[in-house]
Amino acid sequence: MFLAGADPVRYRMGEAEPVKTERHDVQARQHHTNTGVRPVRTYREHPHGLLVARDFVAHPRIRHWQAHLLPRLGVVVCRYDFHGSREHDYYIDVATITRAGDLWTVRDHYLDLLVHEGLTAEIVDTDELLAAHAAGYIGTPELHHAVATAHRVLAGLARARYSVEGWLGAEGVRVEWLPVTEYATA
Repeated sequence: MFLAGADPVRYRMGEAEPVKTERHDVQARQHHTNTGVRPVRTYREHPHGLLVARDFVAHPRIRHWQAHLLPRLGVVVCRYDFHGSREHDYYIDVATITRAGDLWTVRDHYLDLLVHEGLTAEIVDTDELLAAHAAGYIGTPELHHAVATAHRVLAGLARARYSVEGWLGAEGVRVEWLPVTEYATA
């Protein structure tokens, strides 16, 4: 059985990636990713989570990035400033987000939602989730939780007519986005 967005050929080939775990060290103003440590210009804690804003240095497609880590919803809601034309308005990562003091940890659950504000949203990377599960990188309970979260978010977005602000408001969450000039250094 394959879920929407899955690439059956890739899944059968067993191309699996280990779970991506990122850390945000608010005190040190550092974003630890699987490709290195990046300086963060802005961290702002709010009642629903943490706002992160930083440059993407030497990235071929992306200039700047903002994200809200929302532990209760199990998502990271991202906005990108692209070098070229906009590819999507929001990118939502399904994840488990934990906090220990000034250290926030994001365990990615592979599934993502691309949101074209006011138009549509789609779940992507189902093939990655299935391949990771087959390889043992993610257990069955976590797989089920990821699928349930992605579909809950997609249903909420549909009810809000694909408005991220409307969906978050229905969940009792209000976030603010920074103007790029407030966090961009390049």
